[in-house]
Amino acid sequence: MSRRLSLPVLPLRDTVVYPGVAVPISAGRPGTIEAVQEALDGDRRLFAVAQNRDQDDPDPQVLYAAGTVVRIVQTHRVRRGIQILVQGETRARALAFADDGESMLRATVELLERQMLANPDDPEITALDAELRERAAELATRRGATAENLNQLIQGVDDPGAFADLVAFQLDLPTSEKQTLLETLDDEDRMRAALLAVERELVRLDAQEDIQAKVQEELGERQREMLLREQLKQIRKELGEEGDRHEADELRERVAKLELGETARSEVERELRRLDRTSPQAAEYQVIRTYLEWITELPWSERTDDKIDLHRAEEILDEDHYGLDDVKDRVLEFLAVRKLQHERSDADGAEVEDDGGAAAGHSDEAAADEGVAEAVPDDEAKGDAGVDSEDEAATTAGRGPILLFAGPPGVGKTSIAKSIARSVGREYVRISLGGARDEADIRGHRRTYVGAMPGRIVQGMKEAGTKNPVFLLDEVDKVGVSFQGDPSAALLEVLDPAQNSTFIDHYLGVPFDLSEVLFIATANYEDRIPPPLHDRMEAVEFRGYTEDEKLEIARRYLLPRQLVESGLRPEELEVGDESILAVVQEYTREAGVRQLERELGKLARKVARKIASDEAEGMEITPAVAAGMLGRPRVHPERRRAEDAVGVATGMFYTPMGGDIMFVEASIMPGKGELVLTGQLGNVMKESARAALSYAKSHCASLGIEEDALNKRDIHIHVPAGAVPKDGPSAGITMATALISAISGRKVRADLAMTGELTLTGRVLPIGGVKEKFLGALRAGIQEVILPLENEAHLEDLPDAVRSSLTVHLAEDLHRVIELAVRAPTRKTAAKAPIVPVQSEESEPHIQA
Repeated sequence: MSRRLSLPVLPLRDTVVYPGVAVPISAGRPGTIEAVQEALDGDRRLFAVAQNRDQDDPDPQVLYAAGTVVRIVQTHRVRRGIQILVQGETRARALAFADDGESMLRATVELLERQMLANPDDPEITALDAELRERAAELATRRGATAENLNQLIQGVDDPGAFADLVAFQLDLPTSEKQTLLETLDDEDRMRAALLAVERELVRLDAQEDIQAKVQEELGERQREMLLREQLKQIRKELGEEGDRHEADELRERVAKLELGETARSEVERELRRLDRTSPQAAEYQVIRTYLEWITELPWSERTDDKIDLHRAEEILDEDHYGLDDVKDRVLEFLAVRKLQHERSDADGAEVEDDGGAAAGHSDEAAADEGVAEAVPDDEAKGDAGVDSEDEAATTAGRGPILLFAGPPGVGKTSIAKSIARSVGREYVRISLGGARDEADIRGHRRTYVGAMPGRIVQGMKEAGTKNPVFLLDEVDKVGVSFQGDPSAALLEVLDPAQNSTFIDHYLGVPFDLSEVLFIATANYEDRIPPPLHDRMEAVEFRGYTEDEKLEIARRYLLPRQLVESGLRPEELEVGDESILAVVQEYTREAGVRQLERELGKLARKVARKIASDEAEGMEITPAVAAGMLGRPRVHPERRRAEDAVGVATGMFYTPMGGDIMFVEASIMPGKGELVLTGQLGNVMKESARAALSYAKSHCASLGIEEDALNKRDIHIHVPAGAVPKDGPSAGITMATALISAISGRKVRADLAMTGELTLTGRVLPIGGVKEKFLGALRAGIQEVILPLENEAHLEDLPDAVRSSLTVHLAEDLHRVIELAVRAPTRKTAAKAPIVPVQSEESEPHIQA
């Protein structure tokens, strides 16, 4: 009769224990821990049985019936349970399961006896045992077992049935198949089943090795690299470098998404490979990573679509700026050209596609009709006018003249560029080139230098985020030259539409396309821009504002902005037109409006202080109140002389701050016939004075001067404001008039100003800055002006208010100038220039010749 026992149940997941095998087990479930504790309190035996499915709280339905009676050999308490080592003793079958305790199962088991070999010395059994041991040794060897462990395994168990149990435990089989081997009681059958399982495992290993060999042969360089990279990833994970490599993988993914050219992608891939080979702790790693981050953050293919609406553009320009009609017209012409280029380029592209399709269809029909296909060389099929012309049209559509906004400070050059960006819907980027003296500011530093970084062009493109922004190069005339190079030379490539499509920054080292960028440059002095650079740009000249324009700008823009910045409401500060004009005339001397805005801001802050201290609820600014708040006038513009004088002529000059009048004084005194020039005059003005003296000496009779009037007499010519340097040819006729007046003793008209270059033969040549000079003369109270005849066309630039307030005389030679400027008539008058016809409108100036 079979022996029965009542034992605590040790449920096992994915494990089957065989008799004679020692197995380590981690007991963590409450029921398992309770069963182990009860066994330790008793005879240390448990009924180890496998679960047929995974379940945290096992019940009899998930347990197999057959199991193994095991004995606890060792125990070790751990934080979350017990580590035990059990030794299998004998097979057993559960007759019944019952709950015992809180979560422990107890089983009534019947011990099973295995059927021993009838004749262990039978040749067939001996051969079966030997084959099983040999094949098991081969399997263990292929799994990496050492020779020492292998000998202990094979020679340590002599019983064939027990050895079959040991092999069955070591096999990597599903739980159900291991359970079947456990339930096989006949030793011979179990040995055959174990041998069959070993053979299947060996066949599986052979097939796996064959597949791996074939896969290795079929793996290309990329797949092999991925496999090695995964292995390297695991190695670096163990070394604690996983975080840095995660950044490298992220960079690789970002680079893969970029639309790079062949040259750029080759260089970037090379840097990525260098990054993989470099340790994150190396200094070179950070250099490479920074370079790749710059590459991934540049707009290689991102662009914004142009939305050119000329009516909307005109509204934006008028909304942002008052006056500057000539500049606005040029900007609108520029936008109109770009609009037509884009629209007609797209239309031509569509037409070419349609024509190509039609031609292809026609040629196919012809070939079908004739039954003959004529081979045409590729070059001839394409044709010079096919692909090339289409590419050229597409390229030309994206190009345009590079505008240069030239003019004095504060007249709106930078803000006009920003308005252009608004009107076309592009991103706006501005970089200041003032003081740039290193070529690397434009092209960047090579990566061999510590702290190297790209130039300002590439930095601006990164800031824009698109490859077709409006890019403002501010203060391009203030680029300097030093031993580190000439930045203006680097700008030659940037501003050349034929070259900037392959612009190479020293830091990037790969071509970057700038052909779609709309470059706009600004400058205060055109003559300071190197000629090759100036030749690449189309100049748009900004003139200074008139007083009426400044008044309107102050009312529309400056005063409302200062009210907001000072925290005032519109009703708390009222500034009349007379007060604004007083500020313009007495506290500012500029072509723009920056100083005017500062003065208005000063008024607003003083009013804000009075309101904040409850001294007033609001203020109306009159000219007297403005003078009290701003202090004494800081600008003292020249005013016309009240009376005519001998040897004093009124001239006109122009600076970036605007135009004004100046006085030229001449005096005759006893001496040695020398010419003295004072007033800090430049070389050109000194030469003009000598030319005037030579002309007076050689034309004494026609000018009404006695021939001996200059004998033993010195001539002193002085231009007041001696601390201010002066130069230029336009004071030539003014010096000559003052000189002739001093020699002849006749007075020069005080209500008349003049400008023009004088030649040795007495011709009056044209000059520049006509508009600014006329504005200054009108502000000084001048009523009549002498202008070179060749400057007649410049009168069209004058505002209507100026043209109606001045009488303009056109002069071709000095005799006409003397006739108009000197009160007493000359004895012999030169031939007069033709009279310019006067327009019938009252607003036109009275022009005489």
